[in-house]
Amino acid sequence: MDSIELFTGAGGLALGTHLAGFHHRGLMEWNDDACDTLRRNAKVNALPGISDWRVHQADVRLLSFDIFGPVDLVAGGPPCQPFSLGGKHRAQDDSRNMFPEFVRAVRELRPRAFILENVKGLLRQSFSNYFEYIKLQLEYPSVTKKRDEEWTDHRNRLEDVKTRGRPQALKYNVISELLNAADYGVPQTRERVFIVGFRADTGLEWHFPEPTHSMDALKWDQFVTGDYWKRHRLRAPRTKPISLGVKLSDLEKGAPLKTKPWRTVRDAIADLPEPIEGRDAKEFTNHRLNVGARAYPGHTGSPIDLPSKTLKAGVHGVPGGENMLAYPDGTVRYLTVREAARVQTFPDTWRFEGSWSEAMRQLGNAVPVELAAVVANSVAAKLKASDEH
Repeated sequence: MDSIELFTGAGGLALGTHLAGFHHRGLMEWNDDACDTLRRNAKVNALPGISDWRVHQADVRLLSFDIFGPVDLVAGGPPCQPFSLGGKHRAQDDSRNMFPEFVRAVRELRPRAFILENVKGLLRQSFSNYFEYIKLQLEYPSVTKKRDEEWTDHRNRLEDVKTRGRPQALKYNVISELLNAADYGVPQTRERVFIVGFRADTGLEWHFPEPTHSMDALKWDQFVTGDYWKRHRLRAPRTKPISLGVKLSDLEKGAPLKTKPWRTVRDAIADLPEPIEGRDAKEFTNHRLNVGARAYPGHTGSPIDLPSKTLKAGVHGVPGGENMLAYPDGTVRYLTVREAARVQTFPDTWRFEGSWSEAMRQLGNAVPVELAAVVANSVAAKLKASDEH
């Protein structure tokens, strides 16, 4: 199955869809370092089957998507800063708002399905009308915005089309959901909005995959059975945390948990050597110590025995607090790029180009590979089943 990837960044979503069996006919990205990362990894075939990836470094507003031919999937994560909780919250008034370009790709290529992801901030109450407008455009991509038409007027026309119920030349069945990456085995509490659509004439039914991991299961593993500490050959803490989000007594009385434990930072990085300042570890690229980390109110780092806090790219530089590791004794240090890549579930063979701050920015903007793969695998399974019939 063929696909294209918009706003590829360092390749998190692209890797997830690749692992699900999609073949990328083109990857679009404009950032120099992100493009260098993509090209370098394609050149050395960092993951089997990506040596033919073609990176198009360009402003997508200047591209005609017709050059990529028919595809089964359009995927991408438009720049999140217009909607991010850490951004300026300008939404549709932000020049970086690229949702219209994603809609245009769907309109021009008419894929059987699309996967779009973005930040939780898209669901802010102040953006609710625009979020519904985005979904309406994706449902009816051929009902285009007129020159000089206000987006609110275009939204009203789309609502008229939807309520009228007449068949359209191009229509998609669209659903959206907020997913927490930790609930799907990613060692990070990262919430992302996914919007998935199937072309209406495919007649396919689909729903988001059910969570496979939970915080309750982690607390059971750590403070009921103690298996977590045994697995890491550590002595269990003498005192149990005051706030667990759930009472241990309730866990102990409950039915056996059907989910796996949330994965922690320690789970993700336990087999990595301790990083050294000034040079990478022999066996691992991008694994060197960046000194100078310090904790202060609001920037306390991620406790090593919990999933990482959400890694962020930042508006005015990489926010250090979200990219620090906090040990039980109160000390902190910066995550190495390789450790952050583990937290984002990139393979160890994936090398990031640019300085530490630029590599961390790429990671802060990325979709966790394993979360992307969970969604993409579910979409691919539906498309493959349709082909077989």
